[in-house]
Amino acid sequence: MNREERFADAERVIWIGFWLNAVLMIMKLASGHFGDSEAVFADGVESACDFIAIASVLIALRIGKRPFDGTHPYGHGKAESIAAIVIALVIFLTGVWIFGRSCLTIVRGTYPSPEMIAVLAAAVTIVVKETLYRYSVRVGTRLESPALLAIAKDHRKDAVTSIATLVGVTGAFFGIGILDPIAAGLTSFFIFHIGYQTFRSAAHDLMDGRPAESLISGIRLLAEAVDGVEHVHEIRARRSGQYVIVDLKLDMDPEMTVKKSHEIGTRVKKTIFGKFPNVGDVMIHVNPHNEKHKDLTRL
Repeated sequence: MNREERFADAERVIWIGFWLNAVLMIMKLASGHFGDSEAVFADGVESACDFIAIASVLIALRIGKRPFDGTHPYGHGKAESIAAIVIALVIFLTGVWIFGRSCLTIVRGTYPSPEMIAVLAAAVTIVVKETLYRYSVRVGTRLESPALLAIAKDHRKDAVTSIATLVGVTGAFFGIGILDPIAAGLTSFFIFHIGYQTFRSAAHDLMDGRPAESLISGIRLLAEAVDGVEHVHEIRARRSGQYVIVDLKLDMDPEMTVKKSHEIGTRVKKTIFGKFPNVGDVMIHVNPHNEKHKDLTRL
């Protein structure tokens, strides 16, 4: 899968979520207004806020798919992690808003009597948003896209919020109005957890955190299987959007010519590219295998 195909797949997922979110927003605002449900109307307002998250991802994908240039020699993939941070903040602020609103409703002690249309709107939202979550997380995992995985978490957040809305609206429909703010208040803590997970993952990538150990081990095994490589001295890797940038130090025969070691290094790089489509670049450094090597670094 080339760059254009990867980003085309990602944008397709985002646009599907964008238009479905628009339909849900209109449905919930109308159902909340005409069905006399403050919870469903607020859920519609929340969907409107989600456009910030979706828009940030679309912008990030447009920036992230640009190839490397003189100003950004490692590409523009970090834009996806920045978008994930924005989404995490939107999720967290949504949780704060829901928690504050539920507390205020309990203090006031006035609960609405919603119509059946409000109950149906909440139920439809759960089904659509959970479907969007599963679709987005499947494609996001395949592409290893931080932005797509973050927007998937946002869809899951909406589904969870709508479950609380459904519980509350159904309770209010049958005369137990206090269930609405209680369910929303409890759900806000789960939303905080989703926001924290999204933020932590994006921050890890922005701080050049180490990718999954399975990737590191797989690269080590592939490199050491190439004829001429005595040993993998060190592997460093960091994520840049959908791609991983790898720094690889190889121990080789000290009597080998520069040309020969370059040929082996190129073969190692091609082997890694063939096995791991999400590896964007591999920088190779060669050490003599019979000498103790001391790393020179100020980090």
